[in-house]
Amino acid sequence: MHSEQQPYSQLKAMMAITRAAFRSITRSPSAVVFSIAFPLIFILVFGFISGGRMKMKLAVTTQAADHPLMETLKKIPAVSITYSTDTAHLFKELSKAHFDGWIIYNRENNQIQLKTTSVSPEKGALLKMIIENSMMRYNLSQAHLEGKEMQLVMQQVEGRAFRTIDFILPGQLGFSLLSTGVFGTAFVFFNLRQTLVIKRFFATPVSRPAIVMGECLARVAFAMIGAVFIISVGYLFFGFTLIHGLQTALTMLGIALFGLMVFMGFGFIVSGIAKSESVIPPIANIITLPQFLLSGTFFSIENFPSWLQPVCKILPLTWLNDAMRLVAFEGASLMEVLPKLGVIALWGVLVYAVAFRTFRWE
Repeated sequence: MHSEQQPYSQLKAMMAITRAAFRSITRSPSAVVFSIAFPLIFILVFGFISGGRMKMKLAVTTQAADHPLMETLKKIPAVSITYSTDTAHLFKELSKAHFDGWIIYNRENNQIQLKTTSVSPEKGALLKMIIENSMMRYNLSQAHLEGKEMQLVMQQVEGRAFRTIDFILPGQLGFSLLSTGVFGTAFVFFNLRQTLVIKRFFATPVSRPAIVMGECLARVAFAMIGAVFIISVGYLFFGFTLIHGLQTALTMLGIALFGLMVFMGFGFIVSGIAKSESVIPPIANIITLPQFLLSGTFFSIENFPSWLQPVCKILPLTWLNDAMRLVAFEGASLMEVLPKLGVIALWGVLVYAVAFRTFRWE
């Protein structure tokens, strides 16, 4: 006797399809990276920034270092104090707004002179208020011992304003170079290998280095045209600072070329380890996204917590962005930014050592 056939369950079928599809999604690198990893990274980065306090950099001459007032200022989280004996250097740094204020102490007159910069008047006003409050408490407790109240004298130093475009443009240029170097190189060499174009080249007298160099030179030429366009638009339409004009622009392009050559090494690594074209974007973004967010591309790394800033300073794009800003705004020469280029070169040695081991011709 035959048992009655159970009615077909659409619900069970739907749930089976759901389970299979879910397993497929979780096994996809692209889905995991773009749906979970990247949003988490953005939340962490912007969470750190929004939760940070305003920081004011205060320079203090060393003769004032042992004054009790400095101990009070040290306890204020918003104030970061740097001591120095080089007054000429401090004046230069203040005019560039590398410091928001500079304290000089005159022991004979029991007088504090606060120099601020016209570049950041808001922070100068805040420093004045903080120092006045600290001095008021000091005078109340120490005036009867000193015999004379401490006085505050203000002076504003004129400086060249570091505008938004002066910060943003080098960062966006670095963004463009890193994107071209990683994504462009990875996709091109992966596709050449998959479509057997490289294999066909082997049937010709063309050497392997010539094949690689030919493709690389095309990417370099394209990236340099883009760099010229970005600098030109920034300078002509938005007043981007090129302190020595054409000479500064050419120096920036030289640094950009050097950075691009290093970044292309990341692209060679990605093209070598990727098993399919769909895997390239997640791997490439794992390399590029942290640098886009943490290397001073869109905002200063000083906005991050102090424990995160050393991580930011390891990344090669940080050194490239800093070098181009120093050249453009402060007129630094290639020799003056050589230490920063040296760090990028060390990255290049490491990256190409890995690239030579992972790159595949077929």
